[in-house]
Amino acid sequence: MAWYAYCIGEKQAFPELARHRKPVPMEAVVGVSGNQVFLYPASDLAIIVSEHNAQEALNQKAGVDHARVIADCFQHSTVLPFRFGTIFNDDESLRKSIRSNQRQFLGNIDKLRGKTEMHLKILVDDCCGKEFDRHLPAEGVGREYLSNLRENAARQRERQTRARAVTFQMHRLFMPLDEEVSCRLSEHGKMMLDIAHLIDRKYVERYQNKFATTSAMMRECAMQLSGPWPPYHFVHRLTRSAHPHAQAAPDAAKPETVRVPDVVGVMA
Repeated sequence: MAWYAYCIGEKQAFPELARHRKPVPMEAVVGVSGNQVFLYPASDLAIIVSEHNAQEALNQKAGVDHARVIADCFQHSTVLPFRFGTIFNDDESLRKSIRSNQRQFLGNIDKLRGKTEMHLKILVDDCCGKEFDRHLPAEGVGREYLSNLRENAARQRERQTRARAVTFQMHRLFMPLDEEVSCRLSEHGKMMLDIAHLIDRKYVERYQNKFATTSAMMRECAMQLSGPWPPYHFVHRLTRSAHPHAQAAPDAAKPETVRVPDVVGVMA
């Protein structure tokens, strides 16, 4: 039997596992494709899974269901979310993956216990203007090609500087425990910064109040806030090499990005 995996939690957070060594249904929790969600015990861990049929499509609705199940488990336990589309072919591959990475998973749960993720989206004007970027041929030679290459590189550096400045300003204002940042160019002459902040769950209300005052103050930026979420970005940073026995859905094509150096945090 194949298992669709949602997240890893702490076994002690789910009392129904105290007397069971086999998967236990989670009451009133429905997963991808309407399948029953189970708590799969693995030593001190609980793996949240549902049965999977290879014929079932992993579409946009499945992605919403995936996130909903993780959010529900996050109400009871620190969780390590699996990437959308993670599938184990059978019980043995699931147990083998968890067993071989158990120490890492337990350590990551300890690092993330009592923490949550807040997500900022910030739209700022593109300091260079994307319409002035020049698309270079795959094979170019000559003085004009080299000149265009230098101009594009200079614009990229300017965007990095602008994105870094906004990122540092957000870091100074919100003082997160850790952060993950990406930046992409929109079709409307804007740069969009996606900033994930890791904070203590007890400070969520204070963070939301800080956002309200910051967004009113920074009128040159359009800001959006969502959360609290399970710490998706920070889990994936900690577990990039795990789950060698799992299959995953292919990643979607990524938009054009501007690299922003990480700000050193407590788990860097």
